[in-house]
Amino acid sequence: MRFVDEAEIRVEAGDGGNGKASFRREKYIPLGGPNGGDGGDGGSVYLVATENVNTLVDFRYHSVHRAQRGENGGSRDCTGKKGEDCLVAVPPGTIVYEASTGEKIGDLTKPGQRLLVAKGGFHGLGNTRFKSSINRAPQQTSKGSAGEHRLLHLELMVIADVGLLGMPNAGKSSLIRVVSSARPKVADYPFTTLHPNLGVVRVDDLRSFVIADIPGVIEGAAEGAGLGLQFLKHLSRTGLLLHILDIAPYESDESPVSSARKIIQEVEKWSDELANKPRWLVLNKIDNLPDDEVDQHCQAIVDELGWKGPVFKISALKSQGTQALMYAIMDFLEQEKAQQKEQEQELSRESE
Repeated sequence: MRFVDEAEIRVEAGDGGNGKASFRREKYIPLGGPNGGDGGDGGSVYLVATENVNTLVDFRYHSVHRAQRGENGGSRDCTGKKGEDCLVAVPPGTIVYEASTGEKIGDLTKPGQRLLVAKGGFHGLGNTRFKSSINRAPQQTSKGSAGEHRLLHLELMVIADVGLLGMPNAGKSSLIRVVSSARPKVADYPFTTLHPNLGVVRVDDLRSFVIADIPGVIEGAAEGAGLGLQFLKHLSRTGLLLHILDIAPYESDESPVSSARKIIQEVEKWSDELANKPRWLVLNKIDNLPDDEVDQHCQAIVDELGWKGPVFKISALKSQGTQALMYAIMDFLEQEKAQQKEQEQELSRESE
């Protein structure tokens, strides 16, 4: 299925139903008076975050979404039926903007979350509403108001706990295949990953996290080169970045340190927020070196980079070191969540 992370849609709420002008006409009841009912409210349009939707591709073919108009009022004080709301399913992680102004309307992050994007029109009033002591036979009614019409820009930013960052062919797709059920394309040439892939990593029956793989970042990505500009944004929701580095590039004159520095530069150009996220260095493809050279080679890379954060040595192809990495990630995420919870509780106590 094609991955689409941006789309424009038009939403049209239903108009309110018109009020009714009617008078009671029954045998033996002269001058029965007005009995025209109100119209029904127009239906509204809601965007609903839905768990089994993971792309915006459907909006390329179905871009207009309309709610139902409210029914007109009837005689005998009958109120018109309210128009049915239009519920539009979107993937969790969808950000909604007003297309004409760029104003952010809302952010749907959790499955089941709803966002009102077009409010239905108000119902019109029947002539019963205009009855008074000096106007006992009103002919006056009001029409329902028009529902809102809006052009929206939708932008999807995938929701994951961990993001994989690295040059093309660094082994990101191989890692996500090994540690999760995701099956991204893997080949011995660069740019095999053309869209983000999500995988669920289960370290045991009760503990798991979501990992995201994006297309490889190349030099100039922040200015639009390659696919980096299009997909770097998907890492902004993650809590941890894994910088995957090929320690022994095949048929490449570029050193691992030079590749790592280019990635760091592109991330810093793209966003200060992304650059300041916790980032671990994962040295991949240690199976390409003799066992007695791995530690010395990896330490030389770390020293030259001046890397201060956690460092892991793995072979994604042979699942070497990957289990220890996943457990370390799970422990880190749990600690972060516990600290965040404590901070929220402390803020709650201070506000009381």
